[in-house]
Amino acid sequence: MKIYQIDSSARKEGSSSRALAKKLLDKIKKPGDEVIYRDLDDDMLFVSGLTESGMKIAEKDQTEEHKKMFELSDKLVSELKESDIIIISAPIYNYGPPATLKAWCDLAARIGETFRFKPNGRREGLLKNKQAYLVITSGGTKLNSSEDFLTPWLKFILNFFGIEKVEVISADQMALDYEKSIKEAEKQIENII
Repeated sequence: MKIYQIDSSARKEGSSSRALAKKLLDKIKKPGDEVIYRDLDDDMLFVSGLTESGMKIAEKDQTEEHKKMFELSDKLVSELKESDIIIISAPIYNYGPPATLKAWCDLAARIGETFRFKPNGRREGLLKNKQAYLVITSGGTKLNSSEDFLTPWLKFILNFFGIEKVEVISADQMALDYEKSIKEAEKQIENII
């Protein structure tokens, strides 16, 4: 099995989402499993200047910036395709995703690679039979409340890619009771079969 772990917190040290994702990885990783690790805070390019959705630009029309973007996009798509299990850790920043996670999604959304259009015009995700775990943390936002724009969006994006098995581990409203939130998240990790 290949496990793809993606951390998106801007905080390297003391990040609750990163620490919980590591605990989850330790819980589900079996001997012989391979881990592909990506820290979005290290090398994420931001998407700009695209002329078409799905990052479909003829090679002759690509600028140097486009070429850099496609190189990283190819790598991200390959990592997604190769993986059996995906762990994404993300703090809720200002009610939504970290900018690096949004950029990752934009670079991973590739026509003919992670999704396609069917003859009737409907989209179909191409990454089937994968399990995703979302480790979501927040200071004050209640998960799945009307103020949480990260969790439903990220589930939708993964479903759009064809990943339908999505489980959420949450440590929300940590500013109210940090210890309680972390303990509840750790219990959710323990209960994963």
